[in-house]
Amino acid sequence: MKQIHLAAHFPGVNNTTVWSDPRAGSHIEFSSFVHFAQTAERAKFDFFFLAEGLRLREQNGLIYDLDVVGRPDTFTVLAGLAAVTSHLGLAGTINSTFNEPFEVARQFTSLDHLSEGRAAWNVVTSWDAFTGENFRRGGYLPESQRYERAKRFLDAATALFDSWREGGAFSYRDEFFDIAGKFDLPRSPQGRPVILQAGDSDEGREFAAAKADAIFSRHATLAEGQAFYRDVKGRLAKYGRTPDQLVVLPAATFVLGDSDSEAQELAHEVRRQQVSGQTAIKFLEQLWNRDLSSYDPDGPLPEIDPVVGENTIARGRASVRQYRDPLGKAREWRELAAAKKLSIRELVIETTARQTFIGSASTVATQINELVQADASDGFILVPHVTPGGFDAFADAVVPLLQEGGVFRSEYVGSSLRDHLGVGQG
Repeated sequence: MKQIHLAAHFPGVNNTTVWSDPRAGSHIEFSSFVHFAQTAERAKFDFFFLAEGLRLREQNGLIYDLDVVGRPDTFTVLAGLAAVTSHLGLAGTINSTFNEPFEVARQFTSLDHLSEGRAAWNVVTSWDAFTGENFRRGGYLPESQRYERAKRFLDAATALFDSWREGGAFSYRDEFFDIAGKFDLPRSPQGRPVILQAGDSDEGREFAAAKADAIFSRHATLAEGQAFYRDVKGRLAKYGRTPDQLVVLPAATFVLGDSDSEAQELAHEVRRQQVSGQTAIKFLEQLWNRDLSSYDPDGPLPEIDPVVGENTIARGRASVRQYRDPLGKAREWRELAAAKKLSIRELVIETTARQTFIGSASTVATQINELVQADASDGFILVPHVTPGGFDAFADAVVPLLQEGGVFRSEYVGSSLRDHLGVGQG
């Protein structure tokens, strides 16, 4: 049987954390990160994953304050966690559009040394001028160039990671970078950090097949998961790689109860907490591209149509790019709302993400294992709806069942994140 890989995602700048839950804590205080990471390590997870946002999002010209509106620097948090964990991998999202290869290579090499071989880099691109205003280069790259720069960025960083073999000397030149000099850190325990990638486009999948050790996915159901799994694994051979060299990890949420029925009731309540009336209106504005603050979230959808063109209501939110045909999407939502007699809030609850795994500990353990054994994934990046204690019940109830079934480690074997993932030395 396949061994399951599990990672813990500290909810980032675009998540549906339930702030109203009395157990919800700070996303800035270090104690929150410590509790989260140490719980994941107690459960023998592969790694802790930290997302990043490079600018506060805005809506209607104001800071969007219905989710995370600030996060300490990624490297600072991960370096701190390296001191209070001993085996857990430490993955950070670092942008390839606005950073430079030398500084990122130096930061990840430092983190890999400090953690004794547990660093991972989620390589992402940035798409909008709104974010670019925070940086010296400003502007943004056209979509056609974003992944090309990311590939070249990673190639340049890899030259730096590997340069110690040549006494630290490096030289890398292409249409994006022209750098040469001496890298000032010894080769790190893993050689290179584990490379993670999260793109779902054809370019993103190709990038992952060529360069990544693990790829995130939003396809967590059986049929969609199997299709994605076959697709990305099938791209590896052209790069001289084998299927075991890329780990497929969909993001997944969960709600646990003492019974399946109790978990279903809890999940319904969680969804209502995640989508308040105010949140529902803000969400609808992202598609309609106009101010809808006068509308009742418990009333019907607007009869007016979305404003087509550049989205000026929601800034810095990647989800607005998904609405390629806002008029068509609005029509689809109106038809759904009419058929099911849904208010604005009920529609948003119906159409936005819901929990992947719902049930008793036994049911959830079975669901996870069945998907992995059916090659819908190699494991999951789990996201709780409450931080920092949202993993406590999962660690105490679900993980022991996976261990008893022989599909998840009872102890760490090896010390590096590459050991945990089984992807070999960098």
